[in-house]
Amino acid sequence: DRYLLAEGTHEKAYEHLGAHLLTVNGVSGTRFLVWAPNAQRVSVIGNFNSWDGRRHPMRFHPGSGLWEIFIPGLAQGELYKYEIKTNYKDYTVAKADPVAFASQMRPDTASMVWEINNHSWQDTAWMENRQQHNGLNGPISIYELHLGSWKLKDGWEWLTYRELIDELIPYIKEMGYTHIELLPVAEHPFDGSWGYQVTGYFAPTSRFGTPDDFMAFVDACHQADIGVILDWVPAHFPMDQHGLGFFDGTHLYEHEDPRLGAHPDWGTYIFNFGRNEVRQFLISNALFWLDKYHIDGLRVDAVASMLYLDFSREDGEWLPNRYGGRENIEALQFLRTFNERVHALYPHTLTIAEESTSWPGVTHPTDGNPQNLGFDLKWNMGWMHDTLRYFKNDPVYRAYHQGSLTFSMLYAFSEKFALPLSHDEVVHLKKSLLDKMPGDLWRKFANLRLLYSYMWGHPGKKLLFMGGDIGQWQEWSEARSLDWYLLENKEHQGLHDFVKALNHLYLTEPALYEEDNSWEGFQWLDFRDAQRSLLSFMRVAPGKNEILLVGLNFTPVVREGYRLGVPQPGVYRELLNSDAAQFAGSDVINEGKFVAEEIPWHDQPYSIVITLPPLGGTFLKKAD
Repeated sequence: DRYLLAEGTHEKAYEHLGAHLLTVNGVSGTRFLVWAPNAQRVSVIGNFNSWDGRRHPMRFHPGSGLWEIFIPGLAQGELYKYEIKTNYKDYTVAKADPVAFASQMRPDTASMVWEINNHSWQDTAWMENRQQHNGLNGPISIYELHLGSWKLKDGWEWLTYRELIDELIPYIKEMGYTHIELLPVAEHPFDGSWGYQVTGYFAPTSRFGTPDDFMAFVDACHQADIGVILDWVPAHFPMDQHGLGFFDGTHLYEHEDPRLGAHPDWGTYIFNFGRNEVRQFLISNALFWLDKYHIDGLRVDAVASMLYLDFSREDGEWLPNRYGGRENIEALQFLRTFNERVHALYPHTLTIAEESTSWPGVTHPTDGNPQNLGFDLKWNMGWMHDTLRYFKNDPVYRAYHQGSLTFSMLYAFSEKFALPLSHDEVVHLKKSLLDKMPGDLWRKFANLRLLYSYMWGHPGKKLLFMGGDIGQWQEWSEARSLDWYLLENKEHQGLHDFVKALNHLYLTEPALYEEDNSWEGFQWLDFRDAQRSLLSFMRVAPGKNEILLVGLNFTPVVREGYRLGVPQPGVYRELLNSDAAQFAGSDVINEGKFVAEEIPWHDQPYSIVITLPPLGGTFLKKAD
């Protein structure tokens, strides 16, 4: 183990680094192991020795840069830090353990001794069938949420991990989501970072309970057939003194040169991905969450900032790679290795990239082109931006912007995509989704139901941030709860019921999910009717030979007598209509049967005549 740790290739470094409860020669205590190769002295400090660094100096292993000590009598819950005396002008600093399994609640920053192998997992059925739950030929509808602001107890107090079992899981099941994605739960000092500035990469935040409590939460999700995806942040880390920065008096985890090692936008350090031990730290951290917490997937934050050396930098503020280019070769190799090891050791877990550029091959296998990254899914940021920009237009102008809706299909199968309407789109004066929509109250709600109809019909897995399914008016803030009282209003309840209906339709109709990544699963019927702002297409389940028809009307004008091409004779019925009265719409729906006529239309041999609802979408299917 010492050899592999020194080499920087130990994939389970967390089994050794950090604080581990052990019994040595019949004596119970805790062994501490930390990497600080350039330190002059390292000591463990805590209440047990009055935070005095002279009491428990650690033994140095020269070949590996590791410091070690076993302290008898230290049990679970003991607070500790590493006091590091450096060679930098005798600078001495108290650091949190980089591999601590538990941490103090902010503003306190000490690490905590914790045994993380005590939970008795009850999710065997889920784990054995994870291929089915996470398969890209199955339905994946993700509810993205921030645990601290989803719902507050008594208006001000966080729900604990165990309370979320009783509150959140029934909501997810009722709404028909298949997975939840949690904004980062790794320990972080500042609430306003939403968890994206991590100081405790191996510790679930103590804001909501203990590591055991978080395991119980994940376990309960699995028993309810809900997958759990974590936001993971390997791109950068904060400059807090107790964190990873300037760890042993040298720039150990980050680059020394700020043109490589400091992020200009976020005031953070950038990991030195070219250093073996740093890659080991991050990859073992990814594997740790999959191993110890049974996590089903990792959504990797800010991938674009990792791939490009000039990300958010002007000329002269960045250093080119060894070939003179802007690509970060070390980060590229790190991401490839991360995906290879995750998929080798934990098959059927998902890796998802938040990558906002057109880097080719993000979701292509790494055994092909060396630029391929090997992710399972990529957030389709282009679809998101184009679609939201389109919907902000008053319907009278939408005829001139039809291409914003149809452009996504030009590249829809170049990667394996998830369609995100994420937290980033409802903060920083961008307005909530409902408030982005133009028009009066009725039109705002109709537009939002139409947006969701288009999203659930479009190829790609689905992701919706909390609040989007209740029609939140306020922008999201980590400091307050969602406005659940809005559901007392019929429009908000109608929107809520519509998202629920969409999810349940999605779960039961293979045409909407079976083939998201090729033209076999999608066929345009009519994308040219820009003048009337209409779209129609078919979703296809090749394996089951099923089709679903989708008609969308992006204006408030009712389109009666709309002829829709269909591929087969027979009777068609409407399955879902966003304008139905039960969703607080105007109830322009298609009741009864629609018998296909032998009138070719939309390049199909048959057709039916339906009504397209105002600012609405309809889903139809051939009756059995």
